[in-house]
Amino acid sequence: MQNVNLAIIMGNLTRDPELRYTPNGQPVTSFGVATNRSWKDANGEKKDEVEFHEVVVWGKLAELCSQYLTKGRKVHVMGRLQTRSWEGQDGAKRQKTEIVAQDIAFVDSRRDGGDFPIDDEKPAVKKADSKKAKKDDKESAKVEAEEEEINIDDIPF
Repeated sequence: MQNVNLAIIMGNLTRDPELRYTPNGQPVTSFGVATNRSWKDANGEKKDEVEFHEVVVWGKLAELCSQYLTKGRKVHVMGRLQTRSWEGQDGAKRQKTEIVAQDIAFVDSRRDGGDFPIDDEKPAVKKADSKKAKKDDKESAKVEAEEEEINIDDIPF
């Protein structure tokens, strides 16, 4: 049986995304997401709990997140868990677990006060442009397939 490493969260950004570039020019964005959980305890009293998650996004999606997401926006993140270890400047060993996002959906819309485009606001593709659009889709899929493997040492934060 195959192993599975899958994390799915939906919550609100705790800070604006931070876009950086690796020395070889690969875009990487990081941001925090808070998820809330409510339940009633044995006495029927309502309890709330907040969990904070670190999210890292690579490539074109990193640039889109940096451009369209801001603190407070609601997002749906799907990715894998990754734990990084390093030695701090004080010599102490540090560790951080993050969600390396593979898919992000911007949940709130421009109508909700957001500043990013939503599906029904996309310009229609004319029939004359459809061949070009298909060619562009094929080329972007080829570029994605050719993306290099990301080395953990290239992460600038």
